Amino acid sequence: MFITIEGVEGSGKTSHILPLARFLTEKGYKVFTTREPGGTGISEQIRSILHNMDNTEMHPRTETLLYQAARAQVVEQVIRPKLKEGYIVLCDRYVHSTIAYQGYGHKQDLTQINGLIEYAVNGLKPDMVLLLDLDAKIGLDRKFGTGEWNRLDSYSLTFHKRVRDGYINMLNVDPLKWRIINAQNKWEMVQDELQKHTTLLMEHIGFQEDIFHSPGYPLHESQIPASD
Repeated sequence: MFITIEGVEGSGKTSHILPLARFLTEKGYKVFTTREPGGTGISEQIRSILHNMDNTEMHPRTETLLYQAARAQVVEQVIRPKLKEGYIVLCDRYVHSTIAYQGYGHKQDLTQINGLIEYAVNGLKPDMVLLLDLDAKIGLDRKFGTGEWNRLDSYSLTFHKRVRDGYINMLNVDPLKWRIINAQNKWEMVQDELQKHTTLLMEHIGFQEDIFHSPGYPLHESQIPASD
């Protein structure tokens, strides 16, 4: 089972993924968490290039290609193997971030973007996307206060508004796969919503496993305690 968490900057994705993993682990699932860009030694090196404030001359096409390089590595080195081992994989960002940021944000051709993504992931799609929705300005104000400002954060507010619009457009196109959570609510309320949506999905696939499961990968082993 492959679940991704998406959202604009400052929406709280990173703060929620480990508590969500602990919640699922306590229910007896094998859970593995990772992030994009990153998750492997190679992908983390690419992350540092992408986020480096010194790299302001980076062209949007360069940015897009670097994200796909990092993604291809973490998919083949980490995500696919963990799915084969029966883990629930929780990923902080995945392909929809590229569509939102490099596609809608930079106003690049979405057909080309999707072609690059498909090459990078070789068919691996998430079973559910959890969108932490937040006003772009509120998110940037939150992020600025953390001291973790990076090159992408420094893009214009207009850019980040397009990113949010892109997420909403994707949700509207595929509402069965997406779950939207109001990230302006209190942290505890957001975490409760994340736990509710994941629990409902697990209960549902207990009866209809073939609907949500990505072909070719084993589902979670629900009664085996987590080892990681």
